[in-house]
Amino acid sequence: MRMMMAALLVLSLGLTVDAAQQRGRAPAAAAAVDAAAPVNLNTATAAQLEALPGVGPALAQRIVDYRQQSGGFKKIEELMNVRGIGEASFLKLKALVTVTPPKTDRAATQ
Repeated sequence: MRMMMAALLVLSLGLTVDAAQQRGRAPAAAAAVDAAAPVNLNTATAAQLEALPGVGPALAQRIVDYRQQSGGFKKIEELMNVRGIGEASFLKLKALVTVTPPKTDRAATQ
């Protein structure tokens, strides 16, 4: 009986470690894709923002809301003005995002 319990314990630990390793690979692959093509904070959809590490649906929506309310991001550091993004989160995202200047009324009329 003890042998069977020990075997089940070893088996369950092995499955847990394997599952954790599989989860660990997916974010690295996503980060590699994101690093190749930075996400533009002024044009990205909420779904594109969610692909960034640490950005879920609620935070992605707050980024979009901030962009709409402020007339667009002028520099990436403004990302820290979004509730839920502190300095540590910003530093993780900094290399994965970019900002093109939002169109101004002046540029739109020319």
